[in-house]
Amino acid sequence: MEEESDIRRWDELIPDALGLIFRNLSLREILTVIPRVCKSWDEAVKGPYCWQEIDIGEWSDQWPEHLDRMLEILIRRSCGSLRKLCVFGLQNDRLLSFIAEHAGSLQTLQLIRSEISDSLVEEIAGRFSTLTFLDVSCCNKMGSRALEAIGKNCKSLVGLCRNMHPLTTAGKLSQDEEAHAIATTMPKLKHLEMAYHLLSTKSVLEILSCCPELELLDLRGCWHVELNVKFLKEKFPKLRVLGPVVVDYCRYYEMNECDDYSDYDETSRVWLIKIYAESSMCAHKLGRRRQR
Repeated sequence: MEEESDIRRWDELIPDALGLIFRNLSLREILTVIPRVCKSWDEAVKGPYCWQEIDIGEWSDQWPEHLDRMLEILIRRSCGSLRKLCVFGLQNDRLLSFIAEHAGSLQTLQLIRSEISDSLVEEIAGRFSTLTFLDVSCCNKMGSRALEAIGKNCKSLVGLCRNMHPLTTAGKLSQDEEAHAIATTMPKLKHLEMAYHLLSTKSVLEILSCCPELELLDLRGCWHVELNVKFLKEKFPKLRVLGPVVVDYCRYYEMNECDDYSDYDETSRVWLIKIYAESSMCAHKLGRRRQR
């Protein structure tokens, strides 16, 4: 009589185990291939096990016209167990409100290039109390009011990305109010990115004094900031500061078409030239300081 094998068949795996495996597949494969394999796999994909972490950043760039419907379907499938969400280019406040309704377990939220208003963030920030990491880079409609609301309600926040595209900050006077909001409401931050912000040295020092646990501070492209390297090493030995010099602008923003300016108007091209010139000048000044 043959002994029973200890190896479990793929279609007999428990749903949460299948969910962990399926997360390594692409969104297209999970939605179109996996459900056709067998009944148990189809049930696993329809349940919450595959949707505790939803990353549709690349997908939302390719099919923005279907973003609203897709996001609602996947978040509903998570059944309140959603821990991580990455989506690009939300076009209205309604979708953010929908996310907030299902954010009871959300820890990581990336809303890059989304149309998010200060007023809505102030209204729903309390629902994101479990957040530990937030990325609102290139969200041009929100500002210091939204950041303040986030800081006051998300007490466990240790990571914040608030990078901007240099063309969107061109012509603005200052963004020190955002730095002040971060400094006064997010004392537990360990990771902070504020690339291409119009910040003063004073506002950056305020952040450093109010966020003692900082380990990484990204200031690339913050041309008006001047920090003494010796002071930083002595005062904040565990802190790593990037910038303000930008070594490779194209690589940083992953702009494969960086050599082709056909999509920019004349004002944008002028600002790009200025950015490269300032970057080179800052690098030259930094080199002279090191030689001294």
